[in-house]
Amino acid sequence: MKQVSVNDQLVETWNLDSIFPGGSASVEFAKFLDELGRNLAELYSALKQASVPRNIDETRALDQTIEGLQSARARLLEAGAFVECLTAQDQHDKKAVQLTGKVTSLRAALQNVMTLFESLLRDTEDQVWLEWIARDEIAPIAFVMNEKRDSAREKLSPELESLAADLAVDGYHGWGQHYDTIVAKVGVEFTDDEGKKSTLSVGQAANKLSDSDRDVRERTFVEWEKAWGDVADYSADTLNRLAGFRLKLYEKRGWEDALKEPLQINRMSRETLDMMWQVIEENKPIFVSYLERKAKMLGVEQLSWGDVDAPLAKSETKIGYQAAAEDIVKQFGKFSPKMADFAADAFNRGWIEAEDRPGKRPGGFCTSLPVSKQTRIFMTFGGNYSNVSTLAHELGHAYHQYLMEELPQFNQDYAMNVAETASTFAEMILADALLKNAGSEEEKLALLAEKVQNSVSFFMNIHARFLFETRFYEKRKSGMLDASELSALMEEAQREAYHGALGNYHPLFWTSKLHFYITDVPFYNFPYTFGYMFSTGIYAQALKEGEGFAEKYDAILRDTGRMTVEELASKHLNADLTKPDFWRDAMALAVADAQMFLDMTK
Repeated sequence: MKQVSVNDQLVETWNLDSIFPGGSASVEFAKFLDELGRNLAELYSALKQASVPRNIDETRALDQTIEGLQSARARLLEAGAFVECLTAQDQHDKKAVQLTGKVTSLRAALQNVMTLFESLLRDTEDQVWLEWIARDEIAPIAFVMNEKRDSAREKLSPELESLAADLAVDGYHGWGQHYDTIVAKVGVEFTDDEGKKSTLSVGQAANKLSDSDRDVRERTFVEWEKAWGDVADYSADTLNRLAGFRLKLYEKRGWEDALKEPLQINRMSRETLDMMWQVIEENKPIFVSYLERKAKMLGVEQLSWGDVDAPLAKSETKIGYQAAAEDIVKQFGKFSPKMADFAADAFNRGWIEAEDRPGKRPGGFCTSLPVSKQTRIFMTFGGNYSNVSTLAHELGHAYHQYLMEELPQFNQDYAMNVAETASTFAEMILADALLKNAGSEEEKLALLAEKVQNSVSFFMNIHARFLFETRFYEKRKSGMLDASELSALMEEAQREAYHGALGNYHPLFWTSKLHFYITDVPFYNFPYTFGYMFSTGIYAQALKEGEGFAEKYDAILRDTGRMTVEELASKHLNADLTKPDFWRDAMALAVADAQMFLDMTK
């Protein structure tokens, strides 16, 4: 990769015209969608007429179909990413919302095509199958082919799976998109120190919730709860319908455990998940001590929900976007010049939307464009350490996708848990570098608190989401829950996950958090914690091995789409994820940070 550095005077808005010119009115994009629709119809027709291969020669007749499926998947990802960018940058772009519906229909069409394809794999005799996946052309994607075959054997007939996918467009996915409509209407009232009133988008208000001024945080949180309370009934309706659809489909497939699908998607076992949570629970007391110490430092008896993410410094140093970009590239370069060059390229080519303005969607994301071989990063940059960390996090995702570009498209389909590994690892590189280079004890303490805060988020906040969602799905089997029941369930989960360390909680978190409403991936919670812990374990290995680990790191990321997480850890780290050792080694780094904070603040 060419050597690059960050340009002077970076712009804080992204360039989408280099993908498809004209935004939501793009003629080029409309043609792209139409052609994809035609190709999917052709693939469906071809597979309808295809026969189950009876010998190795007949498997060759499906080579072109496999290529077509991979091409269609890449183009659908491209289309989905482009539309996601359009709707995120302007929540009031109604044409973009219509395009979302079209992309959802195409996604269902691809799912129907894949259902037919997987039924052929399912019905292929074992001996023919083994010869098929051993062929030179197919061997590189053998893991994914086996995965698809096994999955098909646990599902309904192709006709019923196709029917479910078609009904999901305006049912299941429709409810997910309805939540976006709800959020677009939410405004949070805010009064500044001079008494001037304004209405903030939820993205802007979220930044105020971590303001260095406690009064600002507390005032914003009151209005935040009020704003979400106003739409709670609509959100409750939406959440119940989403869960109801999933549970009914699981029931028809004969699946009793709501975690079966998310675990399969994340290519991990229940034993690994349980062991991870077990090690986290063992070590929560020191993070409770951190929260208690932080409360004393802020001069309160117990932290409120709004205090948990608050900076310790009264007036936090504001960091400019340009300075943040330069520092990220510099610190990435100390671990991997290749990673640094990629990050600089992303800044310079206008791949990042960071401007703080109304009308944007809340949160941050990185999305891949496999046809263009580009990525786009979305966030609202407010100039604090947390924003810089988010920027590094999303660039970690982007680098992961960059390393996968030349692999077969099937092998680029890595799950959320390992995706979060790459992003969290990037955050760690930056956090450790900033800590080592801190100019004063006060700055060092603030940065250390930021690191420990990450652990609190993954071990407590995400755990609360996991507990809430697991219990909600169990209760939903018996009927719908109203807004007050959901809030009670949420608060109970938060109290348990935080070991009762807070003075008040966020009962309406279930309505304000987009992740509960995402239809692409169920249980959009535990993969975050897995990614954090797995990347911490990898980081611990990197510290031991020193220079040269960057190549091993790249190899780990490249393998994420073609093996289970247990296989990945065994091959590259010589670790067994179903046993506590790896998790305890990873946890040791997080505990050391918490202990250092407690020692510095005695």
